[in-house]
Amino acid sequence: MTDTPLIWRKSSFSGGNGPNCVEVAPQGDRVHIRESDAPAVIVTTDRAKLAAFVAGVKAGEFDHLLG
Repeated sequence: MTDTPLIWRKSSFSGGNGPNCVEVAPQGDRVHIRESDAPAVIVTTDRAKLAAFVAGVKAGEFDHLLG
């Protein structure tokens, strides 16, 4: 990481400022992901891997995890 501060963006589907907020911050070719109630825990991936994951979510590949 660089010294540039990350600019976090919250999903509009997260329900405001409650405990179910997921945030992302781009930085170069990397994307950082965190939950707003645990901001110190950050997952980092590259844009291509995130795009593949989002495509899977949109296709319903993970719907079985929702209960």
